[in-house]
Amino acid sequence: MKAFLLAGGRGERLRPLTLSCPKCLVPINGVPLLEIWLDHCSREGIAEVLVNVSHHANVVRDYFAARSGPPSVTLVVEEEPQGTAGTVWANRWFVDGEESFWVLYADNLTGVSLPCMLATHRRHTGPLTMGLFHAPVPSAAGIVQMDGTGRIVAFEEKPARPAGDLANAGIYLVRSGLFSEVPQSGGPGPVLDFGFHVLPSLVGRMYGHVIEEFFIDIGTPEALERASAEWTHHGRAVT
Repeated sequence: MKAFLLAGGRGERLRPLTLSCPKCLVPINGVPLLEIWLDHCSREGIAEVLVNVSHHANVVRDYFAARSGPPSVTLVVEEEPQGTAGTVWANRWFVDGEESFWVLYADNLTGVSLPCMLATHRRHTGPLTMGLFHAPVPSAAGIVQMDGTGRIVAFEEKPARPAGDLANAGIYLVRSGLFSEVPQSGGPGPVLDFGFHVLPSLVGRMYGHVIEEFFIDIGTPEALERASAEWTHHGRAVT
């Protein structure tokens, strides 16, 4: 299978660390986050990955120039932000002919079992399967509600009054038919985001997969410190 590994974030909450280091290369116990993701993709059966980058693009280029081994990587440099869905739309050629493909947010650290999530995906015919986790701060996440079959029956991005804590983990399995429903193209112009512009229209048709493995968004210094403290025990143990 193929995956979009979205790494275009600027990491503003992690400054000053990200003033010289792109967020996707922030180290977890000495290993760049992007390296952890690529190794995980390779082990979990993903053969080809498209990585987008904007901030410190030359640093990321140098990283890939020195890296060898699977998976095969296509690097796309974005001069202007396109948003999570905008990047996927603009580079839809990458998954031409694929029935389903992955979309992975590279600013998360997780030991998620992708084969288990793929099994969930194969049990329905909806346009998208969303990885879910229990958010420590629900108002800062995209919150879902599911019925007894795993169908997502409600979704709200960063709600002021969250209905629960089950949240979008930024890990999707997408059927290619979804491209016909993207509301606008990527590229120059308004940013196109999955949480605000795509997922709300899929309520009642997409399904959820609760991630039982280690998961954390490393977007803040506190979260990065926690990830570094816990990853060796929780994350590396499952790999």
